[in-house]
Amino acid sequence: QVQLVESGGGLVQAGGSLRLSCAASGRTFSSYSMGWFRQTPGKEREFVAAINRSGSSTNYADSVKGRFTISRDNAKNTVYLRMNSLKPEDTAVYYCKATLSSSRTYTYWGQGTQVTVSS
Repeated sequence: QVQLVESGGGLVQAGGSLRLSCAASGRTFSSYSMGWFRQTPGKEREFVAAINRSGSSTNYADSVKGRFTISRDNAKNTVYLRMNSLKPEDTAVYYCKATLSSSRTYTYWGQGTQVTVSS
């Protein structure tokens, strides 16, 4: 019902900033809660940030609080992750997630975008 495409990843130095974007298509974007997760080889995918359908509520992993900001623009069908004060341990593939909760719960994932932070 929805396709997600992440972009904005790249190589940055420690202390730098990067903004990731996730463009959605398909079912009405505003119906979905959105989130960002990240994963490194050999490790489980971990939660990074989430935002509710209207954008009025956000949630962050402790490891990124104060540094990352999730936001959404429903008119553009896009969710963002602004990452500041990046650390080498932030290096991972970042994935966009969409969740639709109605009579059933549906979850969709993007293909991921690589973020590499050099020391």
